[in-house]
Amino acid sequence: MSGRRPHGPRQPGKRCHLAAYFPGADTTTVWTGPDAKSPIEFSSFEHLARTAERGLFDFFLLAEGLRSREHQGRIDDLDGAGRPEPLTVLNALAAVTGRLGLAATADATFNEPFELARRLATLDHLSDGRAAWHVVTSSDDFTGGNFRRGGYLDRADRYPRAAEFVATARKLWDSWTPDEAPRPFAHRGRYFDIAGEFTVPRSPQGHPVVIQAAGSGEGREFAAATADVVLARPGPPEAGRAFYADVKRRLAKYGRAADDLKILSGVTVVLGDTAAEAQERAATIRRQQVSPQRAVLTLERLWGVDLSAYDPDGPLPEFDPVADPRPARGRVRHGEAVATAGKLRALSKEKGLSIRQTVIETSARQSLVGTPEAVAAELARSVREDAADGFVLVPQLTPCGLDEFVDRVVPLLQERGVFRTEYEGHTLRSHLGLPDPVGTGGPHDDRTERMTTGPTP
Repeated sequence: MSGRRPHGPRQPGKRCHLAAYFPGADTTTVWTGPDAKSPIEFSSFEHLARTAERGLFDFFLLAEGLRSREHQGRIDDLDGAGRPEPLTVLNALAAVTGRLGLAATADATFNEPFELARRLATLDHLSDGRAAWHVVTSSDDFTGGNFRRGGYLDRADRYPRAAEFVATARKLWDSWTPDEAPRPFAHRGRYFDIAGEFTVPRSPQGHPVVIQAAGSGEGREFAAATADVVLARPGPPEAGRAFYADVKRRLAKYGRAADDLKILSGVTVVLGDTAAEAQERAATIRRQQVSPQRAVLTLERLWGVDLSAYDPDGPLPEFDPVADPRPARGRVRHGEAVATAGKLRALSKEKGLSIRQTVIETSARQSLVGTPEAVAAELARSVREDAADGFVLVPQLTPCGLDEFVDRVVPLLQERGVFRTEYEGHTLRSHLGLPDPVGTGGPHDDRTERMTTGPTP
C-alpha cells in the first residue's frame, strides 16, 4: 500500500519466521522426564526465552488460562501447578532479553479495551517495541464463572466483539499526537462506549503486533481484517497451502497487501541422528504424553460420564457419549462426540487397541520427525511453496525442549539462506517485516473503519 514502509530492510527471497510457544499446562508437554521443570517458576520462562533469542526467533508466545480446567469437580492434574498471568511474566522477561518479541495471550471476551490496551502499551515501552497481543475469544460459561458478569458470551458475538475490541485498542494507541501529547478519545459502538484520555504515549513500534489463531471461516475473516500474524493449525502441506491461499486472498477487501499478514504454522519437532532414531524417540514421547490416567480422562471428556472403573489396558465403552444439557464447557458437541466415539471404537477393534493405545494412536502426533537436515529441508520447502511464512515451535519439554532445535536445525536453515543470521532491527515489527500501523500519528485510522464496517466475520 502506498505511503507505508516496512520496519527493517527487505531481503531477497522468502525468509522463514520462527517463534516459540512456552509449553505449560497442556497435553504436549512431557512432565515425567528428569529434565522437566516447573511451569510457573521464572527460571523456566527465562531459559526458554533466552534460547529462543539465541536462535534469533521472532517472538516468544505465552498462553492464557483464565480458569483451571477440571473434570467432574476435580482440577486437571496438568493445571495443578497453576496458570500465571502472561503479561506479568513477559514484563519480567523484557529485562532479560533484548531483541526477542514478547507475545501475551489475552481474551477479548473477559477483558476491557482501556485496561488491556494500557497493559500492552506498557509492555511495548518496557521492551522497546517488542510487544504482541495474541487475541483469543471465548463463549464458555465455565470460564465466565470467574468474572463479575458471569455466564458466557453467545457464540455469534465472539468475533464481532473481538473485532470492535481490537479496533478500540488501536484508537487508544493512536490517540497521542506525534509530538507525544495526549488528546481525548471516544468510541461508541455495539459492545463498548468509552471516552477519556489514554495514559500511555505512543509506543516504539506504533501498535503492539496483533496475533490471532484462525480455523473457521469467520475466524479467517476476522484475521484478514484485524491480525498482523495468524497462527495456523499443523497439517499436511496441501492443507497448509490451501489455508495460506484462502487467508491471503481475503486481505484485499480490507485494503491490505499479502505481506501485511504473516501466517505461522504450529509444529512439534523430534530429532534423531538417523530417521529410525527420530521415529523411536517420537514413539517414546507419545507414550510419555499419555499416561493410563490421562487416557481414561480423555475418553471421559468425550463420553461425558465417569469411566474411572474402566481399565486403561482394556476395551473402549460400547455405549455412545452422553449429551450434556449445560451450555458450552469446552466439550465437543454431542453429535460430533457420538461420531468421534464411533470412529475410535472402529479403530480399536480393527487394530486390537486398548483405551490407552487408542488415545496414543489418535493423539496429535509430532509434525516433523527426522534428522536435523531433513527437518530443515521440510521447513524451507513449506515456506518456499507458500504453505506458511514461518513456524511456531511447540517443544515437548519445559524449559529445555527448544535447545536441540536451536543448536542443530537453525544453523542449517541459515546455511540454506532461509533464516536470518542476525537481528536486523530492534522491534518485533522489524523482525516480521510488517508495515507501520496505518493510523500512525493521525486522528483517524481507516483500517479501523474497515474492520468495523467491512464484512461481518
